[in-house]
Amino acid sequence: MKGFPWVAAYAFGCWNFGKPKMKPDLIIFDFDGTLADSVGFFRELLPELSQKFRFRMPSFEEQEAMRGHPPREVMQALGIPGWKLPFIAVHARKRAKAAETFPLFEGTLDLLDTLMAKGIPVAVVSSNSEAVVRRALGPEISSRISAWSCGAGMFGKAKHFRDVMKRLKADPARTLAVGDEIRDIDAAREVGIRCVAVSWGFAPREALSAAQPDHAFDCGEDLKAFLAG
Repeated sequence: MKGFPWVAAYAFGCWNFGKPKMKPDLIIFDFDGTLADSVGFFRELLPELSQKFRFRMPSFEEQEAMRGHPPREVMQALGIPGWKLPFIAVHARKRAKAAETFPLFEGTLDLLDTLMAKGIPVAVVSSNSEAVVRRALGPEISSRISAWSCGAGMFGKAKHFRDVMKRLKADPARTLAVGDEIRDIDAAREVGIRCVAVSWGFAPREALSAAQPDHAFDCGEDLKAFLAG
C-alpha cells in the first residue's frame, strides 16, 4: 500500500467543520483518489486517450491547473464533446481492469474495518469498475461492503448515491459521502446528503474549499476519528 499523505498534511492543519450529530446510517466512499492512489495511472493513460479519442493533450502544467476546475470546463478546454465521454470512460475502465491493482493509501483498510466493526454501513460509489475496486480492497473487506454502485459517469454520481441509499433504506440526513473531487461535493449536495472532502486525491485543497463541503480533511487520522466517532 502506498503512503497516505496523513502525516505530511499536518503542516496545513485539518480543516474539518464540526462532528457528526449522531451515528451515520451510511457512509458512501469514492474510490479513485479517496481510498486508492490512482491519479498516476490516469495521468499516464491520458496520452493514449488523447490520441484515440482525438482531443488536445494538455501539458503537465495544464494538467495540474485543471485539477482545480469543474469537469465541464476541462472538457471545453481540451475540446472533448459530451458524446465522447461514455466511450472514453469505457476505454479507461478496460485499461484499469487490465492494470495491476491500484495501491491503497496507507490506513485505508484500517479505516474501513473500524467503521464496519462499529456497525456503520459502508458503500462504494465509483467511476471505476466494481472488479477493480474489489481487487484493490481485497476479499475480506469487500465482502463487508454493504452496497456497490460502480461505473458512475462523469456527471452521474447523484443517481448512484440515490440508488445505494434506497437499497439500504438510509436516511439522507444521516448519510455522508466522502470524496476527493468537486463533482463528489456537487452530487452529495444534489441528493441532500452531507459531503466530506479529502485533499489527498485529485482536486487541490483550495478548489475543494471553494466548493464549500460540509466537512473537509487533510489528515487521514482525523478523518477516521471523525467518521468513527
